Amino acid sequence: MKKRAIFIVIFCILTLSGCNALKAIAAVLQPKKQPTLSYYLSGSEAQKTSLHDLFTLLEKEKEPGPLQFAIVREISADYIRQKEYGRLVNFLHSRVAAQPEDPYNAYYLLMIAYSWTEQDAYAVAALYFDAILKNYPDLIVAGQSIHQACLNQLIGLIKNPEHLVKYYHQLIERFSNNIDLGLTYFMLAQAYEQIGEWNSAVKTYAQYLSFTGTIIPGFPNADHYAKQLVDFNNSSKDWTFENVTSLVSAIKTALDSGNATRLWQYRAKVNFFARSWAQENTDDSGMADFNLTEFMRGSRISYNSALDSGSNASEVYLRTWGWAQYSVWYLCFRKIYFPSDPEIHGRWEWSGVYYGEKF
Repeated sequence: MKKRAIFIVIFCILTLSGCNALKAIAAVLQPKKQPTLSYYLSGSEAQKTSLHDLFTLLEKEKEPGPLQFAIVREISADYIRQKEYGRLVNFLHSRVAAQPEDPYNAYYLLMIAYSWTEQDAYAVAALYFDAILKNYPDLIVAGQSIHQACLNQLIGLIKNPEHLVKYYHQLIERFSNNIDLGLTYFMLAQAYEQIGEWNSAVKTYAQYLSFTGTIIPGFPNADHYAKQLVDFNNSSKDWTFENVTSLVSAIKTALDSGNATRLWQYRAKVNFFARSWAQENTDDSGMADFNLTEFMRGSRISYNSALDSGSNASEVYLRTWGWAQYSVWYLCFRKIYFPSDPEIHGRWEWSGVYYGEKF
């Protein structure tokens, strides 16, 4: 059977679970007639001789045990070096089928899964990794947990966030001493976000923030992102407006009155920023807690009648001028993205200030 045809048949039985699926796949892969020893002898003459010697030793080891396991590992390693993945799969499937109680079967199935990843059959490999977790006790080989290896592989292969939540939880609950907990909590929170479990996501981000110095590949602003969500979740949120029109109107009224205290009451009480356009969005070194009165004293603050042309559906800018420092400020208003609270989600806040003219 050609490889493409085999893959099609395998994908058709992916709806099966656990051992049933593995047995079905094994039935597809195994030849109608059991291969002879000559089938398993591949490679150069030296490699064939080595494999012949290993199979002779294996034949003498009737009962599963450490010696039999060592021989099987060496045969498997030889096939991997030769990239003979078809022979490897057939060989290991025959071992599992012949000795279903072998305590090393989890490792053999792991090697089968590995062979499928090397052939880019990732869905089939994931089926094996998942079945090992569900149906076989953990096994420590060379100081490494088979179950942890399966979880790590599944997290790299699976895109379904509901499954990822399950796998990350298992890593944390079972292997917390062997993993980067900060990284794992962040990725778990990301998976929660994807399935809409916002309360769980925020709680998990809070756990992530307890681990300082964690590097999240692909998320250079992870700390800033998580902190903003957690801080906003824990805040009163009583500064928000139903729509941007009413928010901007209130801001303009406060500017017209010259009342710094009233104006400052409209700002976001958490995550408010004050920075120049050149600063990074995660740079919180600006004067977010400055005394606004000092910047308004003795001067009337003016503003454009219309919002800045660079505004969009979720973030708008109002150009103002006459401030005691930098003169020109752009007030930034943002639509709130916070699905965990439907009453707040979609409202607007005065989120910060950009100093100076836009580039």
